Amino acid sequence: MTIAVILGASDVRLWGLTSQERLSRQMAEVGVTDAPDRPPADATEPILMVRQDYLYEPRTLSSLIETLQPGSARGHPSPPAPDDETNITSAKERPAPAGVVLMDGETPAAAIVAASDALAATALLSNASGHGADGFPRIRAQDLGAFEGKLRKAAAPLLEPITTESAPALEDRLYGASYKGVTDFVTKWWWPVPAKAAVRFCANKRISPNSVTVAGFLLMLAACWLFFAGSYGLGLALAWMMTFLDTVDGKLARVTVQSSQFGHALDHGMDILHPPFWYWFWGLSLLPLEPLFGLDFAALMWCILIGYVGGRVIEGAFHGLGDATLFAWRPFDAYFRLFTARRNPCLVLLTLGWLAGAPVAGFWLLAVWTLLSTLVLLWRLMWACCIRLRSGPLTSWLAQSDAAQRHPRAYRTFASTRRAYGS
Repeated sequence: MTIAVILGASDVRLWGLTSQERLSRQMAEVGVTDAPDRPPADATEPILMVRQDYLYEPRTLSSLIETLQPGSARGHPSPPAPDDETNITSAKERPAPAGVVLMDGETPAAAIVAASDALAATALLSNASGHGADGFPRIRAQDLGAFEGKLRKAAAPLLEPITTESAPALEDRLYGASYKGVTDFVTKWWWPVPAKAAVRFCANKRISPNSVTVAGFLLMLAACWLFFAGSYGLGLALAWMMTFLDTVDGKLARVTVQSSQFGHALDHGMDILHPPFWYWFWGLSLLPLEPLFGLDFAALMWCILIGYVGGRVIEGAFHGLGDATLFAWRPFDAYFRLFTARRNPCLVLLTLGWLAGAPVAGFWLLAVWTLLSTLVLLWRLMWACCIRLRSGPLTSWLAQSDAAQRHPRAYRTFASTRRAYGS
């Protein structure tokens, strides 16, 4: 178990939270025990020290903790060479301290150290001195690794000094850091700006992410009924509102550090289960349905079910091939994720069909596209299995150190969602 010590002070609020509140929640999220503002005298566990006047995200802290683990892939950088004879002598007499200091330029911003070196690290961070005579190795945020598999993006972990003047820009950074890099085109390009306004409203009003998720659940149920009743316009309006809230609740949870097991289970469970029911109720409203190209209602529903369930199974199976997820394996997969037959692209097809006065055509296109998408995913899985057998575990192209040079256009598109950062 690691102990956390929060140093200094900052009164600046970001997304409604003080630094103390944010750091305490982040510590709990990464499994660190929050402690007083100084190291306990009898501590034996590693100690994570952070300054309140800096902004971090949970993966900054968890990645920093990993650097103290034996056999860490990132290792311990060598301390800077002493710059005078006195420092050379003292360095020889003193054993190398166990720990790593996270730097912002020449300023120490955080550290993970053994308990025996806690006082020295506290003095270093409190004095904000960047010299190397103390012997602690130094690393930068970019040394912690840019690729984040959970959000399928590649951006250095967040580390920024907090000032009153920089608060609006820092809120943008936090919001942008909460956004997936690889996702569907609606979530990536349509929702970032309006969702930010909704997240700000909820954060200011202290509306919890779970409340937003429950509101989305009720809208999802209402859309089911309206689709079945043939009220396509109103049903689509509520369905789109639900998908919008599905973006808001996740971003709100991340910027206010309020993720919970219940919220995660409800959100992801609803995401997985409800789309086929929407399509089914839409199809039922069209009965009796005249066959088109030999495909009647039953055949179309089988296309949808086989395609939808098959796609989810394929994506799950891909996890067994290495560290890369299906849509983050190669640039082609990231581009295909923009339009693959998931809820939002399928909802676009239904909406276009309704706007054209042909809800049957929307249903037919949805079924065919769902099946075709899954065939593409099956091909990608089979090809990935061949690569796995020949070359070993798969890794994401976004995790490659030269990804920006090898795939410049794709990297600009998928390393992060720039609209979420305000650009």
